[in-house]
Amino acid sequence: MSDKATLEVNGEKYEFPVIRGTENEVAIDIKTLRSSTGGIITIDPGYKNTGSCESAITFLDGEKGILRYRGYSIEELAEKADFLEVAFLLIFGELPNKEQLEKFHTDIKSHSVVDDDVKKILDAFPKSAHPMGVLSSLTSALTAFNPSSVDVNSEEDMYNSIVRILGKFPVLVAWTMRKKHGLPLEYGDDNLGYVENVLKMMFKNPNREYEQNPILVDALDKLLILHADHEQNCSTSTVRITGSSHAGLFVSLASGISALWGPLHGGANQAVLEMLEAIKEDGGDTKKYMSKAKDKDDPFRLMGFGHRVYKNFDPRAKIIKKAADEVLGNLGVEDPILDIAKGLEKEALEDPYFVDRKLYPNVDFYSGIIYRAMGIPVEMFTVMFALGRLPGWIAQWREMRLRKEPIGRPRQLYIGETYRAFKTLDKR
Repeated sequence: MSDKATLEVNGEKYEFPVIRGTENEVAIDIKTLRSSTGGIITIDPGYKNTGSCESAITFLDGEKGILRYRGYSIEELAEKADFLEVAFLLIFGELPNKEQLEKFHTDIKSHSVVDDDVKKILDAFPKSAHPMGVLSSLTSALTAFNPSSVDVNSEEDMYNSIVRILGKFPVLVAWTMRKKHGLPLEYGDDNLGYVENVLKMMFKNPNREYEQNPILVDALDKLLILHADHEQNCSTSTVRITGSSHAGLFVSLASGISALWGPLHGGANQAVLEMLEAIKEDGGDTKKYMSKAKDKDDPFRLMGFGHRVYKNFDPRAKIIKKAADEVLGNLGVEDPILDIAKGLEKEALEDPYFVDRKLYPNVDFYSGIIYRAMGIPVEMFTVMFALGRLPGWIAQWREMRLRKEPIGRPRQLYIGETYRAFKTLDKR
């Protein structure tokens, strides 16, 4: 393959470098396009064909169903690592040794206490406030309690900011849920692992001892790992472009939370449960809704099946399906919503229409089922997604700053009115 690409416009030819990634992905480097052509730009709504950066964090091949963090397959990481190991890997580039992991966890725990005045901000929200809006606001508010900017050239300063947000974020997640349910706020337990502590902070009742369920701990650990990063998606791109203005880490993360909130992104697992609720209200006939999904003229959309990026199968769904089966089996939950979900899953895996089109249940489908079975309310599903995605956002922000990437500034193709003379009020 030539290392140059030629663009011809109005008889003029322009050459641009062709570059390759380590997985043989090919890109045309057009950063000089506008300057060398006298103003010509490309247009790519949604940036589906545009690489916004070079990154060494996550490799994703949607056609082959491959997802790797720093070169490690998602299958191996989900089976053999825990969430903090994966967080360290994403952020710092290598899996930690025992001493590094212990120090990482100890340092995170040392920063897990949230300033008591943050409770006053939380108190100002009505119980009707959506948890994602609350979480985004509280994350941004942390900047006020940690006002010094991060010196990205200082490894110590960068590390301290990272362990600080990793320590405080689970507290904000738990507080967001407990506020919604009128429960006293919890600070957790330094003697517990990261994921165990999250569950205790969320679910401990004030009048009884909290007992850990290892199957739930393992399922949540896997879910957080599977959600930890996913290349340049909407929320990750938002974190990078916000940070490109040299905005701080906390406020950049808050912007990512807001982007994740949308139903086309992180809100997809919430949309799955809302769909299941609607099917239940209509009698629970799964065959009827599978027929509706196959009818091109029917507006019904089957949520949680297929994937925008994975054209074959979602590798994360294969992993989490097993965890979903274990959770449902262990808890013995009797829930018509979960019965409907299992019915849809069975039919989708057997119906030629869905099999031929590779419309398999995706990670959003199974994560919604697990969260429901665990007792996490539907409005908290996207908050749990944010908890998992946190290390990926941090890693992407850190990489962007260390690479000294320029401020993000997309161009546009103007299609509005041409010059018009101003008319005074009496002539309009």
